[in-house]
Amino acid sequence: MLYSQGNRLIFRYDAEEVWIEPWGINAFRIRATKESQYPDTEEGWALQKVEAQLAEVKIEAGGASIAHGKVKATVSNHGKIMIFNSAGKLLLEEYVRNRVDVIDPKCSALCIEAREFKPNPGASYHLTLRFESLDKNEKIYGMGQYQQEYLDLKGLDLELAHRNSQASVPFALSSRGYGFLWNNPAIGRAVLGKNIMSFEAYSTKFLDYWVVAGDTPSEIVQAYASVTGTVPMMPEYGLGFWQCKLRYQTQEELLAVAREYKERQLPIDLIVIDFFHWPKQGDWRFDVNFWPDPEDMVRQLNEMGIKLMISIWPTVDKKSENFQEMLENGYLIRVDRGVRTGLDFEGETIHYDATNPKAREFLWKKAKENYYSKGIEVFWLDEAEPEYAIYDFDNYRYWRGSNLAIGNIYPVAYARTFYEGMEAEGQKNIVNLIRCAWAGSQKYGALVWSGDIASSWLSFRNQLAAGLNMGLAGLPWWTTDIGGFHGGDPNDHCFRELFVRWFQWGTFCPVMRLHGDREPRQPQVGEGGGASCCSGADNEVWSYGEHVYKICKTYMAVREEMRDYTRTLMEDAHKHGSPVMRPMFYDFPFDSECWNVETQYMYGHKYLCCPVLYPSQRRMSVYLPKGARWRLLNGELEHDGGKRIDVECPIEVMPVLIRI
Repeated sequence: MLYSQGNRLIFRYDAEEVWIEPWGINAFRIRATKESQYPDTEEGWALQKVEAQLAEVKIEAGGASIAHGKVKATVSNHGKIMIFNSAGKLLLEEYVRNRVDVIDPKCSALCIEAREFKPNPGASYHLTLRFESLDKNEKIYGMGQYQQEYLDLKGLDLELAHRNSQASVPFALSSRGYGFLWNNPAIGRAVLGKNIMSFEAYSTKFLDYWVVAGDTPSEIVQAYASVTGTVPMMPEYGLGFWQCKLRYQTQEELLAVAREYKERQLPIDLIVIDFFHWPKQGDWRFDVNFWPDPEDMVRQLNEMGIKLMISIWPTVDKKSENFQEMLENGYLIRVDRGVRTGLDFEGETIHYDATNPKAREFLWKKAKENYYSKGIEVFWLDEAEPEYAIYDFDNYRYWRGSNLAIGNIYPVAYARTFYEGMEAEGQKNIVNLIRCAWAGSQKYGALVWSGDIASSWLSFRNQLAAGLNMGLAGLPWWTTDIGGFHGGDPNDHCFRELFVRWFQWGTFCPVMRLHGDREPRQPQVGEGGGASCCSGADNEVWSYGEHVYKICKTYMAVREEMRDYTRTLMEDAHKHGSPVMRPMFYDFPFDSECWNVETQYMYGHKYLCCPVLYPSQRRMSVYLPKGARWRLLNGELEHDGGKRIDVECPIEVMPVLIRI
């Protein structure tokens, strides 16, 4: 049965009801359930509420259609959905193989449904949505951050779940002119195959997705941002260089590093206090044995023009001063079986339940009292997936439901905890570093970094794809640990080369942030509290030898010279959702070669960046997009676009070309 209700087209057959309605510019939200009613019609998940919009609904003998701007959907009498653009191009077609309609060219005895609600034991479903793969040459981007080096995700099998260094942000941008958001926070799977594309939720009661048609990638990404939210305006201290390491162990050690940066006249905007500055996880306060006067520390840093960021972990040690109160009030994640321990690093811990509004209030109250009131206005929200010692996704249970059903919203709620607390204090232009995200995290000031990655060339290459796809998935604020996180000896010649190349690339990332756990490990300082979590080796720009230091100074100066330009990129991200770093096809969508080149990218509209991704590489071939003229940074020779040129890349130089 097909009928309309206001601006909504509805299909109903047996227990299933499907809604198609306009949701933003040139876009539809499509929902389905086999429950007697929708679980919560007001729940948007990643989508924000939009004003009701007009749609043209037609119901005819052979089926129905709904049109809105540049997008049109048709539904057959048997419920098959197809999505077209305004030019009549088929963008998406549900994959159905059955014998319901024997004159359908795709009539088949396979008995495969497009929208499969397979009952789980209990009251939920294992949901699978299937689409035809209409074009073997289609390219798909976005989907978040995965540790692999493919920018084009077509043909890949992706876990829709968060892990340390993996962030599932299920928005896909297609070269065929559509964007697709899987608007379901359940743990699941996406298979972007060449025969079938499918999206799965392992435990849910509803299907919910959003699809948009657009003529260019920028039109699609900006339409997506208009319904999921944009980042705030990046504050001034987000435009320059950030210094961090695992970990500064005392107040005086951190201040000494800050002073040396100033004495060397090096530009620095922010310095970071990493984890285990606390007595116990879940205390959310300084250990006074190592950090005796935080207010004075902040005062001294402010006088130097350096902002201070502090690490927060969501884990609560069972010996923490706050554990019993949080347990009694239901502020902690639960388990369905076994011991109630989520992570066993430096203590037996369980995470606060960020999906519980009262738990969010409790954590912010502690952070406000012990950090914010002392002048600390930037937070590092670590362990945001959340990270588990064992990722048994089916074992954990939150205030809002089982992890299997809603777990992917955890980093959104974690970011929201601090954003809303800081906003209530009157702070504007909020940015907090966080290790994970889901669709919509950006509106809560989430600056995502790529987690605990290896200090290796392979890992370096993976981060390039990760950062570009995160930007296309709606997270324009993104960064990485320059040099990687795990390992790397500053005295090792081979690692120094990797560090230089990573540092050069980091200059042209949305945020330029140095971090890592360097070798060899340093001796323990003091006793008690977090002292047992020892520091890695020195990780300041002068820690890698004089030659590397000179290169770092050069690129820190480049970053400063771009400050005004970077500010305009951040404004564009804030207003329109535009990625700060993006593949070349974002700015040159009609140059087919720009869709094929995966190791070059644009930093905004002006700089064509060509990171050096392999050891000992001193020369590379660079493709120059059509429709512009180009010259090398600090060069004079101009080049026409639409061709390749060979450029030198000695260790002191990462090739960057300026659009003229």
